[in-house]
Amino acid sequence: MARKLPEKWQSSIKAVKAVQVAFDMDEKIQLSIRKQALEAGISPSEQIRDILGLPTNKRPKRPRLTVSLSADDYQLLAEKYDLQAEQQLEIKKKLMDDLINYVNNKLVD
Repeated sequence: MARKLPEKWQSSIKAVKAVQVAFDMDEKIQLSIRKQALEAGISPSEQIRDILGLPTNKRPKRPRLTVSLSADDYQLLAEKYDLQAEQQLEIKKKLMDDLINYVNNKLVD
C-alpha cells in the first residue's frame, strides 16, 4: 500500500525525480559560464539551462553565499572570536562582519 505524501511535500516531487548532471570541461569554459551567470544574477545551473534552451526559473532566487562548517570549524571560530562553539548565531554575525570588512578592504586596495 503506497503512502500519501504530506501536502507540503507535494511540490517537491518533481525536484526529487530530477537527475543532476555534472560537466567535466575546461576550466576556461566553466569560468566563462560562471561569470555570465554572475553578471546575469542567476546561478550557474540556470545559466546552463538558458544556454541549452531549457526553461529557467523566472523569479530570481535570494542571493546568498554559503559555506559548510563542521563542529571543529565552529570550535576554531569560537576561539578566534572569544565565544563558545554553541554560540552559532553570534559566530555567524562575526563571520559576516569579517566578510564585509574583507570586501571593503579589497575595494580600497
